[in-house]
Formats: sequence, structure tokens, C-alpha cells
Amino acid sequence: MPLTPLDIHNKEFTKAFRGYEEDEVNEFLDQVIKDYEIVIRQKKELEREVDQLNERLGHFNTIETTLNKSILVAQETAEDVKNNATKESKLIVQEAEKNADRIINEALEKSRRLNTEVEEMKKQAKVFKMRLRKLVEAQIDMIENDDWDHMFDTELENKEDVKQEPQKELTSQNS
Repeated sequence: MPLTPLDIHNKEFTKAFRGYEEDEVNEFLDQVIKDYEIVIRQKKELEREVDQLNERLGHFNTIETTLNKSILVAQETAEDVKNNATKESKLIVQEAEKNADRIINEALEKSRRLNTEVEEMKKQAKVFKMRLRKLVEAQIDMIENDDWDHMFDTELENKEDVKQEPQKELTSQNS
């Protein structure tokens, strides 16, 4: 066990013949006690500082460990986000391709329908044109037909008959 300043102060030496000067020894021992007390205080203070520094070092080690874990978690999270973004972008591209295919198919189908309708309208227009031509030709044939002339002649004769009959009646009534 180490000596304490009290141990040094209470130490009693045996007296011998031709020994050391007692006052000198006591002064020296007093000086040793003071210096020893200072050294003990400094030692305790340094031990407190070492404890504080060890505590701070432990705190910093804990922070370092936490930061390392946080970095790992952040890296994993970043990798997960990257993977999810890649998957999502692939899904978006697939969906866009499906939509594009659907739109193209719908456009092709509409184009086919319109082509069919256009062809049908062309056929109907040709039929209409043929019917119109036949109708016009028939009308022209009717106009060019001699029956018109005969109709005009017939009407004139009938009108002359009608005019002559009243005169005949008048003449017969007068007679």
C-alpha cells in the first residue's frame, strides 16, 4: 500500500547516538509531505481527466459506431431505392409500351374501318352515279321520244274538237 502524507507526518524515527538533526529532518519531512500531497492531488486530477477523456472517447466510439451503422443503413436504403426505381421505371416502360401497342392497334383498326367505309362509299357513289346516269338517260330518251310530239298533237286536236263542238251546238241551236 502506498504511503500517504499522514503516514509520512506520523512517522517516528528512533533516536540514535550521533543521529541526524531532528529539526532538519522534520523540515525535510514537511517539505516531502507538501510535495507528496501536491503529487497525489495532481494524480487524482489526472485520473479524473483520464476518466472524462475515456468517457468522451466512449461517447465518440458510440457515435462512430452509430454513424457506421447509419452509413450502412443509408447505403442499403439507397440501393433499395435504386432497385425500386429501376423496377418502377421498367414497369412504366412496359406500361407505356402496352399503351403504345394498344393505341397503335386501335389506330390500325380505325384506319381499316375508315378504309372499309371509304370503299363502301365509293361503291355506293358508283352505284348512285350509274343510277343517276340511267335516270338521266331515261329522261333524255323520254324527251327525245316522238311520243311528246304526238302528245302535243293530240292536245291540239282535242282543243280544236272542244272549240268546234260548242260552235256546232250553237249552230244547231240556231237552226
